[in-house]
Amino acid sequence: MKIAFFDAKPYDIESFQKTNEEYGQEIKYFKGHLTADNAALCRDYDAVCTFVNDDLSQEVINKLYQNNIQLIALRCAGYNNVDLQAVYKKIHVVRVPAYSAYAVAEHALALMLTLNRKTHKAYYRIRDNNFSINGFLGFDMHGKTAGIIGSGKIGRVVISILNGLGMNIIAYDKYPDKSLEKKFNLNFTDLHTLYRKSDIISLHCPLKKDSFHLINNESIAKMKTGVMIINTGRGQLIDTKALIRGLKSQKIGAAGLDVYEEESEYFFEDFSGKILSDDTLARLLTFPNVMVTSHQAFFTKEALHNIAHTTLNNIKAFTENKKLENEICYRCGRDECHKKKYGRCF
Repeated sequence: MKIAFFDAKPYDIESFQKTNEEYGQEIKYFKGHLTADNAALCRDYDAVCTFVNDDLSQEVINKLYQNNIQLIALRCAGYNNVDLQAVYKKIHVVRVPAYSAYAVAEHALALMLTLNRKTHKAYYRIRDNNFSINGFLGFDMHGKTAGIIGSGKIGRVVISILNGLGMNIIAYDKYPDKSLEKKFNLNFTDLHTLYRKSDIISLHCPLKKDSFHLINNESIAKMKTGVMIINTGRGQLIDTKALIRGLKSQKIGAAGLDVYEEESEYFFEDFSGKILSDDTLARLLTFPNVMVTSHQAFFTKEALHNIAHTTLNNIKAFTENKKLENEICYRCGRDECHKKKYGRCF
């Protein structure tokens, strides 16, 4: 197939070029995001390969369909940027449901430990020959309560890691697997209880209508004073303005964010010589107890290899008219039901 590959970074190109030696697909790399303005670039291609910040709205989908695009190959797990109604019976959409749960879970832990023990600040202080430890007071994570929202592949690895630190684990999942309670020494509970009891809250749930702004003024009010919030999921799980209010009032003790709800303009790009026009993001970055990373939780050698392999394998399955194991199902918005019954959505 001829594939138009958008939002191509040097590490993407290197990883896909190496993996594509096995598949032999024809790939053209474009640096920019896919948008309505550049969708015409896809005119001579069969498929597009996109990432989390590419625009797959109805307008863009319609243009892709008019240009005879048959397949959208997402090289990520989330698909909240895809208008599923617009692609229905027009374009198949496949994703990478699992690339490395360990990568994301370990990054969540890194954010927790860094915010707690202030190692990022210690690094710079020592380089200035300042050996004072004033302001670096942390807390023992052992014995504290961690609330995990979402107990899928990533959530389970986080639970396992925090168990190793001797934390008490409570979890919320819309579809809880009770067998995990004994296996991981955790207790499933409701969101109200999780907010009330947790010293650290870590988000590992998908972004859907019922999880949009899950962390908001109301939920923050229920939390312990001084709670730490970690988000390596999707930016729109958190109402950023509510988070800022919680930080200002000191209800929230720390926040570690690998994602931001309006990240598409900034994340993965270099703005080091420019002034941020996003006032909310700029305000967030002024807090000494906030750590923001640029959607890098997935960014390990193993994850990049798995992303490239799964994406190209999805494309190969499509070209060979085989069952699409990772197709997003338009019937249920997931990729489970057609896997068992249908094979393909249309």
